[in-house]
Amino acid sequence: MPAYSFEALQADGQTRKGVIEADTARLARAQLRGQALVPLAVEPVTGRADSLLTRPIVGGRAFGGTRLAIFTRQLAGLVGSGLPLERALSALADEAEDDKQRNLIAGLRAEVNAGAPLARAMAQQPREFSPVYTAVIAAGEQGGHLGAVLERLADDLEERQALKSKLIGAALYPAIVTLVAIVIVVFLVSYVVPQVATVFAGTQHALPTLTVAMLAISAFVRNWGWWLLGTIVLIAAGARWALTIGTFRQKFDAAWLRLPLVGRLARGYNAARFGATLAMLAGAGVPILRALQAASETLNNTAMRADAEDALVMVREGAPLAAALAQKKRFPGLLAMFARLGEQTGQLPLMLQRAAVQLSTEVQRRAMQLATILEPLLIVVMGVVVMLIVLAVMLPIIQLNQWVK
Repeated sequence: MPAYSFEALQADGQTRKGVIEADTARLARAQLRGQALVPLAVEPVTGRADSLLTRPIVGGRAFGGTRLAIFTRQLAGLVGSGLPLERALSALADEAEDDKQRNLIAGLRAEVNAGAPLARAMAQQPREFSPVYTAVIAAGEQGGHLGAVLERLADDLEERQALKSKLIGAALYPAIVTLVAIVIVVFLVSYVVPQVATVFAGTQHALPTLTVAMLAISAFVRNWGWWLLGTIVLIAAGARWALTIGTFRQKFDAAWLRLPLVGRLARGYNAARFGATLAMLAGAGVPILRALQAASETLNNTAMRADAEDALVMVREGAPLAAALAQKKRFPGLLAMFARLGEQTGQLPLMLQRAAVQLSTEVQRRAMQLATILEPLLIVVMGVVVMLIVLAVMLPIIQLNQWVK
């Protein structure tokens, strides 16, 4: 049955929006009047070039990372309980938090009602559903176990969000401490330190070396501070533009992986994401070549993505997956080892998932260790800088007291 989005006036004068199913727009208006609503606009969800499903969503995505995981989990629960897909989507549309989600789910339901597979309907919204997501859904529909595949997909999304949240949480405190330290130091150097020059400007005695150096820094900040800030912004903008160039981005990402601490974190994070995606796709029945291609597209690091694509070529030519990954040194050896065990035992998805879990746990442990080291280190550095500024202010006062005596 076709679906129509409507905007109607309630008895209390408030406007109500939603989606209603009817054979025609006229019957949809009749249903609204039967609910004591005055229809203002009734438009079909499908059957038009600018339908709710094909129309770009204005003002951002309907599903963020967390919302998409919740939607997938809810859909998995409804489908797994035996509810038909159309009714499951209808229930989720009714319970949607905002109009964007409601319209998107209603569009999916209308496409499914018209006979389209769910994966094809989702593929019309690439901003909301990635190729990996739609590939897993398509495999579940073709294999007849959509509910189980949705559960696995929801698990993967939740684990990925949890890892991302922990990494952001580990970096948040050091970032805040650094920002506060910079603000305090700039204030002291640009406002407090110049007062020293004003107080001791008339004295005939030489100021301490530390005070002279601090006054020179203060003068530079006050005279050239805005120019320095503008230069930093221009350099950051230029670097961001340079990263859009493929060859430069790949060299930068390769150099990033060679850094002592953050490089190892980047390798582990990308490898865990790659392994988890590959395990999920292989477990859903997606062919290994297609699964490798989709998993490589999830890698943020372009150097590792190039290695994954090279491994894909090797597998296409007949090489085992483990051998192909083992030749790419940017991928941790743990991933190739578990892939070899999976190929030998016939449990490749399970072994890849275990590798991804171990890599994810290692990334979290190292991130927390790095944050634990950085927090006191930043506080000590900030304390030393503030101490030097205070000494630069106090030394002339101490010296003046000695002269007076």
